[in-house]
Amino acid sequence: MRILAGYFVVIVSVLCGGLVRAEDVSRPSSVPEAVRWLEAKSKEMIRASRRTMKSGIAAFPPQVGSGYEAFWLRDYAYMLEGCADAFSEQELRDACLLFVNSLAADGAGVDCVKFDGTVVYKPGYGTMGENPVADGGPFTVDVAWHTHRRLQDKQLVVQIVEPLVRTMEAVPRNPQTGLVHIRPQGHDRCPYGFTDTVRKQGDEFFTSLLWIQAARQVADLLKVAGRPDDAAKWTAAADQAQAALTPVFWDDQRGLFRAATLKCREPDIWGSAFAVYLGVASRAQSLRIAGYFRDHYGEIVERGQLRHLPGGTYWEAACPRDTYQNGGYWATPVGWFVCALDLVDPQLADQTLFDLVEDFQRRGVTEWVRGDRLAVRNYIASATMPLAGARTLLSRREGKAASEPSRATRGADERNRAGN
Repeated sequence: MRILAGYFVVIVSVLCGGLVRAEDVSRPSSVPEAVRWLEAKSKEMIRASRRTMKSGIAAFPPQVGSGYEAFWLRDYAYMLEGCADAFSEQELRDACLLFVNSLAADGAGVDCVKFDGTVVYKPGYGTMGENPVADGGPFTVDVAWHTHRRLQDKQLVVQIVEPLVRTMEAVPRNPQTGLVHIRPQGHDRCPYGFTDTVRKQGDEFFTSLLWIQAARQVADLLKVAGRPDDAAKWTAAADQAQAALTPVFWDDQRGLFRAATLKCREPDIWGSAFAVYLGVASRAQSLRIAGYFRDHYGEIVERGQLRHLPGGTYWEAACPRDTYQNGGYWATPVGWFVCALDLVDPQLADQTLFDLVEDFQRRGVTEWVRGDRLAVRNYIASATMPLAGARTLLSRREGKAASEPSRATRGADERNRAGN
């Protein structure tokens, strides 16, 4: 993400269309109603955000209007996660090829691509860290996987699968654990982009989750390309990394996963929620995490939006406290959060979604909030990611978890469909 935009806080009264009128506010009374609202808002914002790159292809920056002035990989992945049907087939194909063709010579994935075609590998428009951002490879794979789900174009998969393998191999990992690793010397690289101001070091939890997800997605795509033996190797690599999560990151006293092993070892609210959502946390761990969310709800949730860390906790090294990634409340992880919370308190999970939609209706869809402070209006992932999670929540409640359970641990039927 762009660091300056993250710190830019606005009061919502006059910017970007001002407040939603009171008569336009209609708090949802059911999860399907919340899903319908989020879906309509997601599609509206995606289409309104469309820009044209110098090459002539469509680009979709993270927000409607000015703010993040480039085509960000991870934000686009999160748009696809929740609302892939908002894009035309040509837009999907062009964007997928743009990010695959922008991989560095060594396979490193991008942070963003500017509208003039300039490729940026490090956050802060290339100013943060000595090496490319750690999550570029996994998110490139995620974009390709979602694109295939929509297009079902085997020729496209055959064309791009080898670069996808290369970008996964380029992600720095600890050879002992198989987990994503950020060197402690200097400022090696930024971790997961929604914590790009956080100076995590050692094995890093959230990007390891992304890598495990992407390894399984690469396996799916290799099957499509007719390479089952190679697919099996990536499935095994994902299993190895998943097995290391508990001994390396699990804090049994707190009942949460930690964010890293050397620096910024704080308990990771977002990461713990995502681990439950992906299905890589055990049943016992998932219940512990969900119980923590319930018992500490008032410390970590504000108007349906979520802190990165437990209440009163701040990153060891990050942006200023009570701003952005170090005390701001975000909608992006709320879908994962409610799917976890639903395990122990379905009513509170529903309330979280209803509070979120009501806040969006009253104050607009923003990147992050804290009290009366709002940052980056019309921020698309804040709608698309809760939408994805709310759909998963409904699917699980309806007994259809295998059809749409999560991004990483899709059921056998889903994997078989991807392999056709």
